[in-house]
Amino acid sequence: MLDALQKAIAAIEASGAKFGDARHEDRRTTLVRVVNGEVQTFTSVRRQGVGIRAYVGGAWGLASTTELTAESMRAGAAKAVKAARAEAARGATKRPLRIPRPIRRTVAAKVGTRPEDVDPEEKVSALVAMSRAMQGANKRVASGTATYRESVSRFSLASVAGTELSWEEVRTVCAGQAVAAENGRREFSFDAIGGTVGYEAVAGEDLEKFGARLGREAAALLAAKAPPGGLQTMICDPHVSGLLAHEVMGHSSEGDEIVKKRSFLTGAVGTRVGTAKVTMYDDGTYTGANGSIPFDSEGTPSHKTAIIERGVYKGYMHSLETAGSLRAAPTGNGRAQDYARRVWVRMTNTYFAPGRDKREGIVEDTRDGILTDRSLSGMEDPVGGGFQAVVMMGRRIRKGEPTDLLRSFTLTGKALEVLKSVDRVSREFQLEGGTCGKGEEDWVPVGDGGPYMRCKILVGGG
Repeated sequence: MLDALQKAIAAIEASGAKFGDARHEDRRTTLVRVVNGEVQTFTSVRRQGVGIRAYVGGAWGLASTTELTAESMRAGAAKAVKAARAEAARGATKRPLRIPRPIRRTVAAKVGTRPEDVDPEEKVSALVAMSRAMQGANKRVASGTATYRESVSRFSLASVAGTELSWEEVRTVCAGQAVAAENGRREFSFDAIGGTVGYEAVAGEDLEKFGARLGREAAALLAAKAPPGGLQTMICDPHVSGLLAHEVMGHSSEGDEIVKKRSFLTGAVGTRVGTAKVTMYDDGTYTGANGSIPFDSEGTPSHKTAIIERGVYKGYMHSLETAGSLRAAPTGNGRAQDYARRVWVRMTNTYFAPGRDKREGIVEDTRDGILTDRSLSGMEDPVGGGFQAVVMMGRRIRKGEPTDLLRSFTLTGKALEVLKSVDRVSREFQLEGGTCGKGEEDWVPVGDGGPYMRCKILVGGG
């Protein structure tokens, strides 16, 4: 495929463009969904194509094709160059570009068991058992949904700078959701396992036990209490810590938000944004995590980028474009949803680093507070530095002991106020996976997580 991509590169060079690249993607995805012990969905989809970019006069042009011929490559290059020139001619803001050094490398995914090599019947049987275990856990469980998704993606990239890359990304994820109902009230519990791993993520888990736990949790939530409102002492579990890392500081640290001055962290490098117990990274090199990538969509190797070190803000995530604008090094965060979409600055695995405390010690040291248990969703305000997060459930802490089960509630606040209130951080640490959109589109796989962190946050919505 690299030979075919070089046809596009040759055409881009012949046009006089300053830079350009061509990226081929071959993505194969299998999705299985079982509801109440019955197979609802079993689909396998393959999609491939080439995205071609040209950088002319400080502007980008993008073209894509699903025809993998030399003729279509040259035609795509011509369209990309034409689009870039038109963008430059209309007076678009010119952005400097950090031209990368050439890299030539081939990287295969390191997984235990290739998911595509596993008998489909084994996958279905595991999900059926998991779904039925949710329903069997409690008579009030109205439905149990088990979902399995595997993706095997192969990429090739060539650029005017001389880069030639081939790499592979394999992800395997299994998730469950149990819904319980009683007297017109409904509650649910959700959890997932997996990441950039093979089928061993599923085979190594007791899925019936996993499903039964979700069923019991959903039923228990029917009797859960509302949380106390207002400013509370919060022990954020790794899921919620990760959501805060992603929403509170992650989006606001993406270089394109800084270039456009749409982030409250513009110019914040070197300033204190949290207590000395707060350290945060975006790390695309983390083995097995859902957001891990060998290279980004521009061919930059993945990095472990320090965002905060001991409470001091260290810097931003970058693509080639934002690295050029801000005179920084690219960090491997130029990511596109697929070959037909533009590159944005996107997170990989964003997390707070572990500390030295034990989880049990943090709980015992808390006289009155809340211990969270998994997150559901979040929203950020990059300009004002505010956020809102939804927690699935929690436990009220009184005199160092977890007591009442609490139903879903919201957390709101200002990023810097929360981080400057962090006083305990656990050594226990965990990452989880998901997807993230830029606004409401352009979704990419990411990971987030962290330790148990004690801080002050506003609570509402119980």
